[in-house]
Amino acid sequence: MLREFDEQQFPPFEGFPKESIAFLKKLKKNNNRDWFNAHKNDYEEQIKFPMQSFIASLQPLFADFASQFDVHPKRSMFRIYRDTRFSKDKTPYKTHMAAHFVLRGKPKGFEGSGYYLHIAPGEVFIGGGIYLPDNDQLKKIRKYLAEHSKEFLAIINKPSFKKMFPAITGQKLSRPPKGYDPNHPMIEWLKMKQFFTGLEMKEEICHKKDFVKLIAKHCKELMPLVDFMNKAMGF
Repeated sequence: MLREFDEQQFPPFEGFPKESIAFLKKLKKNNNRDWFNAHKNDYEEQIKFPMQSFIASLQPLFADFASQFDVHPKRSMFRIYRDTRFSKDKTPYKTHMAAHFVLRGKPKGFEGSGYYLHIAPGEVFIGGGIYLPDNDQLKKIRKYLAEHSKEFLAIINKPSFKKMFPAITGQKLSRPPKGYDPNHPMIEWLKMKQFFTGLEMKEEICHKKDFVKLIAKHCKELMPLVDFMNKAMGF
């Protein structure tokens, strides 16, 4: 019998069990519906339930520095099912577990700037910013960036930020965007098509009880960048 909990009944997070990673490794070797359906209870107990407990324990920590974000055990967790409609890879399941924390009222995905957590065999990734802005969002970001360059540079050059997140990554235009002087002091930033940064950590860290506090610490450091991008887009 599977355990049923509402969002108020998740127990305190004690670390992801070793069985979580073991399940993902098995899923990678058996990525088909027959195997998954035969092990659905294992998924619920070893992946879904621990992740929901983690998110429930993260919520009060997030409330201290980013209360405008939706940190919810059910809404914030990504589904295990892959969208294979436009992919050559037709395997039906993801072989990682992930969560995305977005502004309240926004759909989970990549609308606006937010936080992303990814746990897979051998790695943990925590990141923030905007990964796939559309053309309208990108125009707004560039305009805001040009007008608030000192604020942006202060955020990314803050010593504690640079120590955790040394680089803002993403695709870049080869030429200056239309309407911007090639000699603009922020031109290399204005060429950016994505504004996202993150940190990879060893898998072992996710099994520790204080993993939730560690992720909250990293998200708090990311908050000024996430907030800057949302202000730029008018969110």
